[in-house]
Amino acid sequence: MKQSKVYKEKHKLIEKSKFYSPNEALSLLKQVSFAKFNETIEVHFNLGIDPKHADQQLRGTVSLPKGIGKEKKILVIAEGEQATIANDNGADYVGSDDYIEKIQSGWFDFDIIIATPPLMKKIGRLGKVLGSKGLMPNPKLGTVTQDIAKAVKEFKSGKFEYRNDKNGIIHLMIGNTSFSEEDLLENFYYIYDFINKIKPNKSKGTYFKSIALCSTQSPSIFIEPLKIKWNES
Repeated sequence: MKQSKVYKEKHKLIEKSKFYSPNEALSLLKQVSFAKFNETIEVHFNLGIDPKHADQQLRGTVSLPKGIGKEKKILVIAEGEQATIANDNGADYVGSDDYIEKIQSGWFDFDIIIATPPLMKKIGRLGKVLGSKGLMPNPKLGTVTQDIAKAVKEFKSGKFEYRNDKNGIIHLMIGNTSFSEEDLLENFYYIYDFINKIKPNKSKGTYFKSIALCSTQSPSIFIEPLKIKWNES
């Protein structure tokens, strides 16, 4: 892909061989982000895990202290009183057979599906298409539950799913370019500590192999993986 003149100029501000502290990296990111729209800011953790082994795969949900600046569209598969509760708590779409049929027809205008346990049998026939998109409801992720009100509120408040890819990298959104550096830094510290806490017992050697920070159109900025070297007050 051909790089723009602006991109090349911004890239010159980044020292290729340097590992920045989180504070330095976020300050620099603000300087090199040049898009006219509100860019997403992501952190990519390259971890010392072997995704081929189930006991080293990382998947779950997390909420950041300052949110991520993006509201998710939520579909709730529920009936009766549970459907009413979902509507009352801000779900974007609520239904049962009608939405299952829409999905079968190729409709995917949502980010998360939350379902009540009794209706998982109906959703089961969508397993192949939802599974391939990472949208299949899962009790371990809190998306199969009887407490619909709590689930909708949490995901509307910024709770999101994370999972490692086939290379052992976790890609996470920590905000956007409208966030203050202080809020982005708080989110980064939180997610760094969180990823550290969920280190699989079977993971050997270096855990944080590399950490890259970038916005939608910016070059990547590499952060020093070892917290002890950050020297931040």
